[in-house]
Amino acid sequence: MTPPSATPPFAELRAALEAAGFRPSKTLGQNLLLDPNAARSIALDSGVARGDRVLEVGAGAGALTRHLADLEVDLVAVEIDGRLLELAQRHLGDRHALRWIHADVLESKHRLAAAVRAVLPDEGPWHVVANLPYSISAPLLAVLARLPNPPTSMTVLVQAEVAERIAASPGEPAWGALSARLALLYRRKLGREVGAQLFWPRPRVASRVARLDLDRTPGLTPDELPGYDALVEGLFQRRRKQLLSALKAHLGSREAAARAISRAGLEPRRRPEELGAGPLLALLRSLEPPV
Repeated sequence: MTPPSATPPFAELRAALEAAGFRPSKTLGQNLLLDPNAARSIALDSGVARGDRVLEVGAGAGALTRHLADLEVDLVAVEIDGRLLELAQRHLGDRHALRWIHADVLESKHRLAAAVRAVLPDEGPWHVVANLPYSISAPLLAVLARLPNPPTSMTVLVQAEVAERIAASPGEPAWGALSARLALLYRRKLGREVGAQLFWPRPRVASRVARLDLDRTPGLTPDELPGYDALVEGLFQRRRKQLLSALKAHLGSREAAARAISRAGLEPRRRPEELGAGPLLALLRSLEPPV
């Protein structure tokens, strides 16, 4: 095995990128986390340990990848930019339990790339630890949470606004469709803030870690997930309207909406933004089956 070099400091790694002619792409949403201390902290915060199966998305120049590999996890690192991938591979050397995938992690907004799906386990625990590109963080988390075998935990560095949406509770301003979809399967909390000066280029928005731990709703069946997501998306398009009005618009029938709300034991004057995952699931189960 080729021994990796010591972790280069921020300035050295940035200089190596610039010397290689690399310039961050706005189109790809590239804000590279280059600070080794921040990367090490995120790896340790994730709680992953030797032998755990881990997916890293947006490996960049390998700042976080290195610290995950040092923990001796079974790591798959995905990077869309071939220039960064080559540099990361050169700096990290040959790691036995590290596999690289050169791909866009999302085939579409609602589907993982085939190359990524192929390496994810069909059963058993696995984890996501990543500095996610801002442009894909919300859709990617939604897709990962709906896999047949979803991640046991996800520790992700994202735009602070997205982190707040991930961790929000019903009735809070940040509570929305993403929050409600994730809350059905995950316990969620906010983690450490990461300063803009630790990225290259500096992002214009704040960044924060969010942590999600799998906690399946009792009695939930996989068949209910598509209907739940459709209901959530429909209601949260009208999040501040009264529930009866919002559900009527979603179903196309005031009478059917009123019956479902009554069966679910909900108040028709409540607003969708006030409903948590439990009441939303109860509402789904109260809908009349399609004729």
